[in-house]
Formats: sequence, C-alpha cells, structure tokens
Amino acid sequence: MKHYNNVWERWEDNSQRFPNKDAIVHWRAGEEPFRWSFKDLLETANKFSVLLKKQGIKRNEVCAIIIRHNPLFFPLYLGVAGLGAIPAVLAYPNPRLHPDKFKSGVEGMSQRSGLDWIFTEADLEPIISPLVHHEGSTIKGLFFPLEWDREFAITSEEQAELNLVRKSITESDPFLLQHSSGTTGLQKPVLLSQRAVLDHVDNYALSINLTEDDKIVSWLPLYHDMGLIAAFHLPLSYGITSVQVDPFEWVLAPSLQFEALSAEKATVCWLPNFAYNFMADRIEEDEMESISLETLRLVINCSEPVRNESHKKFTAAFSKYGFNPLGLSASYAMAETTFAATQTEPGKPITTIEVDRENLAQGEVTGPVEGKPSRICVSSGKVIEGCEVKIVDENGNELPENGVGEIIITSVSMFDGYRNYPEKTAEVLKNGWYYSGDYGFKQNGELFVIGRKKDIIIVAGKNIYPEDVEDAIGVVNDIIPGRVIAFGEDNLELGTEEISVVAETALDDEKEKRRLIQRVKEKGTSVDLTITHVYLVPPRWLIKSSAGKPSRKANKERIAEMKDLNKH
Repeated sequence: MKHYNNVWERWEDNSQRFPNKDAIVHWRAGEEPFRWSFKDLLETANKFSVLLKKQGIKRNEVCAIIIRHNPLFFPLYLGVAGLGAIPAVLAYPNPRLHPDKFKSGVEGMSQRSGLDWIFTEADLEPIISPLVHHEGSTIKGLFFPLEWDREFAITSEEQAELNLVRKSITESDPFLLQHSSGTTGLQKPVLLSQRAVLDHVDNYALSINLTEDDKIVSWLPLYHDMGLIAAFHLPLSYGITSVQVDPFEWVLAPSLQFEALSAEKATVCWLPNFAYNFMADRIEEDEMESISLETLRLVINCSEPVRNESHKKFTAAFSKYGFNPLGLSASYAMAETTFAATQTEPGKPITTIEVDRENLAQGEVTGPVEGKPSRICVSSGKVIEGCEVKIVDENGNELPENGVGEIIITSVSMFDGYRNYPEKTAEVLKNGWYYSGDYGFKQNGELFVIGRKKDIIIVAGKNIYPEDVEDAIGVVNDIIPGRVIAFGEDNLELGTEEISVVAETALDDEKEKRRLIQRVKEKGTSVDLTITHVYLVPPRWLIKSSAGKPSRKANKERIAEMKDLNKH
C-alpha cells in the first residue's frame, strides 16, 4: 500500500489515477446534478488555495465554513486543507433558530476552540460581522468565497508556492477540527491529525469490504462525523464517488436519498437509527414507483443506539423495492476516534440477543424470563483494524465477557485532544484510552451498546445537552428559576428519543398551566429544540443530588413511576 505523508497527497494521487471519474455528485431536487471529477475538483481547490493565501490565511489557522448545500463547498474545503490550514464545518442556521442563539454559539466556539476565519454566505453577514470586532473574539475576518472570481490561471510561481506548503505538511500535523453535534455553548472541538484520517480510511474501508466500484450516497450534514468522515472523506480518499443530497431537502422529502441512490446505482450509505423509522413512515409508495434499491449492499446504522424494531420496520417497508435485508449493518463510532471503532460483517445477519431488561439495568446480561420485560440488544460488530475496545467498571478494571460497564477505546486514529480544552481532554483520555461515557458489553468478540453514562439526549441523530434545554426553559415566566430538569424519553414508534422537561411552578389553575406548557414548548422551538413532553410539578418537588442539584436520573424515574400510577 502506498504511503502518504498527508491527506492532500492522497487526493492528488486520486486526481491522477481517476481524472475523469466522478468524485462528488452534488444532488438537488428537480435539478440536473452537478458533477465534480477528481481532476476538476483538485484544480478548483488549487484556485481556492491561491485565493485564500492572498487573503492572508496561514497554516494551522482554523477556518470555519458555514455554507449551505453548494457544489463550491467541496473545493473550498479542499483548498483550505491544501494550505495546511484547519477546516472546521459548522452548521448553517435553519430558519427556526433565533439569530441570537446562533451568534452566541459561534462566539462560544470562537472563544473556546479559537476560530480564526469564517467563510460563509452574505445572508449571515449582519449576524456574524459584529463578532469579528467583539472583545475576546479570536475571529480575524469574515469572507464570502462563493462570490470570489475563479476565472484565472494559476501562475507557475503560485503553484510552486503551493507545492512547497504541501510537501512540508507532515502526518502528525493537524488536519481538521470537528465540533461535537450538540446545541450551542458546550461543543467539544475534536482535533484530528493527517495520519489519524489516513489510517482510518484504510482500516474502515477494510471492515466494510470497500472497493473502487462502490458508490456512497448521503444526506448527512458535514458538520457531523458520520457525514464528514464516512460519507465525504472516506470516498474522497479512497477514490470512489459520493453522492451528496441536501440535508434540509431530505427532511422534507426523504425519498430523495433513494431517488439519488437508484439513479447513481449507489452501494453504501450510513443512517442514524431514527432515519430507518422516518423513511419507512414518510416515504409513500408512489414515490418509489421507478426506484430500485438492488445496488444497495450496505446501510450502516450509526450515531444512535441501534434498535432492532427500526431495522424490522425498514426491511418491511423497502424489501419490495429490491433492498436485501442482509444489507443491514451497524457500527459504533465517534469523532474522537476519527469515526468507527467497530463494524458488523458485511453481508451477514446482525447478531441480536434477547435479555432480561431489569437485570441488564443492574449490570447483568441474562436471558429473558417469561412474564418479565425483555430487551433486544443489537450488535455493533467487532473492532476494526487498528482499534481495541474494552469494557471497564467504575474503577477502570476490565470486565469479563457479558460484564456491563463503560466502553473505552484506543485507536491508531485517536484524536489529538479537544483543542484549547485540556481539562476536558484529561477527563476522557487516560493512558491512551478514550473513555466514551457509553455503557455496553461484549459477547463473542462483538460489542453491544446499551446506553449512555451521561445525560446526553439523542434526538434524530443530534446530541442535545440537558443543560441547554434547562437554561432555555428556566427563564420562562412562572417557571421557578433553577428548578427545571431535562431528559430523553424513548419513542419506539419513531425510533429515537424525545426531549422531556420537568419544571416546578407555583401555578394551580389548570388553564394557566396548559398555557405555561405551550409557552415552554414555544420557547424550545425558538432555540431549535422540540420539547415533546412537559411535566409541571409543585415547588420543592424535584429530587436533589448530593451536590445540591436536581438529579436527572432520579426525577426521570419519579416521573415514570407517576405515569405508571396514573395508568391504573
């Protein structure tokens, strides 16, 4: 296998090996797709590198890219990397997100992870421009690269300067910065090296039997590790085509992914668990009339706990269109290990185990008992090359097979730490092992992920921090400040979690309480949080932890008990 010193070298090699092959097919509903060949993509990326250099962008500076689904995003991203600068993809605000919330998020990231430059669209200038001059901000400038003139020829001198920069980039140098997918204020900036990404491409490709004939299709946003690494960097480095669908369009019309898949004869995609339910529920039969899923050999469940019912629902809905149930696959992945740590074997049925639910909650993996609730645990596969996974107890001691504990990982593609966040890095990186905060167990060499140690809520593939929900709701009139807790509740029908809130109020009148519930939900919507359940309770109802803070776990259990009593 050829050795590359940096990711750019690999891209350049692919542009020479497959000059006319589609690198990226940019898909828009109702339009002819825009196609980047490997050669054209690299040539345009070179032009962006020249333009960026003229704007004063330097090596190792963080360049935040906040751009909607646009074919020029791709060469711009490559152009940033081609200067030895560090690209960081951030989410473009959707219409529901209040501008102040978006601005405070960018400001928080600027101060924490050190954003040097922002590349965006002119629409966002009024929101972001004040941050450039804000006290304490690291942002040096704001640019609109979609408007730059690219009708020029690169001079031999300019090309020589770029070649010099690229030859000096080593495998230990930083390559990209990826912020966690939580709501604003608490994102952890994951810094990945050139070597981490290069090694991961090879090791993960091996685990899914990737070949040069494969094609990736994805609607996944590129600010999330599944979209950025699996559906963008993997194919780009491996020399295969990726078909990129607009995430906002997919939400409105989920059949778009299948339309693109069928037209381009794509073979592999990744989905968060909620998408299996979402697509099965939302895609109508008339939308599938001319669509074939016969080429789809792998649909990989990732980023949320894998649910057996979601796989069944997906298979039942789409087998009639040529989907092979053996295409169902699963992976355990996180940004801190570049992406995947485990993967199920392609073309083989996923292992499932039925266990006693109550015993599992107590840390024991036992078979089902008649008359008692059980749970189907779905395998996330075996470790990929270059990775090792252990299950440990609260003291860090490795547990035997079927022992339930925290999942820890070491990998050749480990992150370099959270940028400018040494205290958070020290919390999770210990002696070369990453402590994931997830609970699981191993059986016959396969990993089963069963839940999260911490309180992060995963709604439709997006991490929601309870603190953010609580902060937003705590300012609503008639809610007692500081007396709010948020947690996730499973919706088995949707295949994902929903946000629930318990809040103390002194109100007694039922009409006033109903209006308050509505105001709480509206407040959530204004900060891009869909709050499904609101439980209003009297003052001093919430159970406090030993630290004096309301305990999410204890109060979630108390609400569950209350709901059970009301059923009888």
